[in-house]
Amino acid sequence: MNRTKHLFLLLSFILLSFSNGNAQEKVSYPKNEFRAVWIATVVNIDWPKSGSDPIEKQKADYLEILDTYKKLNYNAVIVQIRSVGDAFYPSKLAPWSKYLTGKEGQAPSPYFDPLEWMITEAHNRGFEFHAWLNPYRATMDLRTDILSPTHDYYKHPEWMIKYGGKYYYDPALPEVQTHLIAVVDEVVRNYDIDAIHFDDYFYPYKIPGENFNDTASFKKYGGGMNLPDWRRLNVNNFVKYCAFSIKKIKPWVQFGISPFGVWRNKSVDPRGSDTNSGQTNYDDLFADPVAWMENCWIDYLLPQLYWSIDHRTASYAKLIKWWSENSTNTAIYIGNGSYKINTDSDKKWNIPSEIPNQIDLTRTYKNIGGNAFFSAKSFVNRNKAVTDLLLQNQYRYPALPYVVPNSRRTDIEMPTVSTITTNNLISTVTMDYPLLSKIRYVMVYGAKDSSKLDINNPSQIVDKIAFKEQKDSISIKIQKSLLEKNNICAITFIDYYGNESEAVLLNKTTETKTIQSTLNDENRQ
Repeated sequence: MNRTKHLFLLLSFILLSFSNGNAQEKVSYPKNEFRAVWIATVVNIDWPKSGSDPIEKQKADYLEILDTYKKLNYNAVIVQIRSVGDAFYPSKLAPWSKYLTGKEGQAPSPYFDPLEWMITEAHNRGFEFHAWLNPYRATMDLRTDILSPTHDYYKHPEWMIKYGGKYYYDPALPEVQTHLIAVVDEVVRNYDIDAIHFDDYFYPYKIPGENFNDTASFKKYGGGMNLPDWRRLNVNNFVKYCAFSIKKIKPWVQFGISPFGVWRNKSVDPRGSDTNSGQTNYDDLFADPVAWMENCWIDYLLPQLYWSIDHRTASYAKLIKWWSENSTNTAIYIGNGSYKINTDSDKKWNIPSEIPNQIDLTRTYKNIGGNAFFSAKSFVNRNKAVTDLLLQNQYRYPALPYVVPNSRRTDIEMPTVSTITTNNLISTVTMDYPLLSKIRYVMVYGAKDSSKLDINNPSQIVDKIAFKEQKDSISIKIQKSLLEKNNICAITFIDYYGNESEAVLLNKTTETKTIQSTLNDENRQ
């Protein structure tokens, strides 16, 4: 098959072992690892810094977060797009968030769709975008006069329960569950997200002396159950139907939940963890992550272990061991409390190596696939001693997120290059448009020694380029300097599920002959 004069010789069979037949070199850094950061919007914790800021400043601040974590080799952002019955996107089901525009129900001016923009900018930098929704919390205070007339507090006051200085949706009402699933569906249908994400707020945390007054709902729908079991059933049903709905619309969109870090204490259940937590998922929030895993309702679980490794009542070390030993049917990642660095009464957080050590400990558990950090502002121009350690050690090289659980495929279409042109500082690689696979990214790898090119070695990742929808062909732009410093380069496709194709080599040559075959299965993601 003839190509242009400057076409690189395309190969796809690579010997990744030494010439003497020994096994390939071991890579000391993971090629696949979940590295995420929460970007909290409620009360403007991380972004926007103020709802009254001009849009251009808000955009610049968001891009600063992305660029900071891109340099730190993170690969996922968990962005809060609904926190109190509101929306960071045009919605038929909720008003615009006051944390975005300064006034609930007021659209951005000049008008744009913040969620679509945020997703695009995240994908352009190689991040997965996990859309974080808080389903049950309706307000952050009792100031109903500042709510939009389109807020559910006004449209459906019968859905609301007043508790702890806030209003909550009643999780027991079928019409509430239907409405909240519709909220999720709207986001999944309309936006190119990688995941729907819920945090730890189900039934609210208990407050001494206060009662979450769902007596009327319990009387109507309790069906003879005891109150705690009935509440857990309400949450389980909501999680289950959310899962079914997401997968029906877009099966590649993950459903992840980040529960409080303690399921139950061993003092009340022999299956529980060796902790003395004041509140727990099962007994106080009426959330049962173990049931969600057992029933395969979620793709990943991300328990929030916001304690130091040797914490007296709830140690990171004991809890990560418990979650590792009690996980089934789902990916497990760990949430880390980077917000505590240099700010907590536990002085272990003053030691720069606490977070790096937590990552090292996480990696000792084969069934735990990475970490997420709360929250984004912790590493934006802050805590440089910690970020320096991460860049020099644990996060020295990029990594790819894992394939969506139970979605691994081996038949992802390979890139077929038609032309490569170089203009000034940019090389443009043009490929045939993939017809059989829905592609999210093009990966570029490079090595100085052509005999040691290994796409499983994260130190050889050159770039992760967002796939742009085009007709007939697609083009990617690579910095000429990145190609020139490597004697051999390869490209792969990554599909919407995270599967990676076999590699095609780009060799610097004037040959016009194309050779394509396959990589060994053992050398693929």
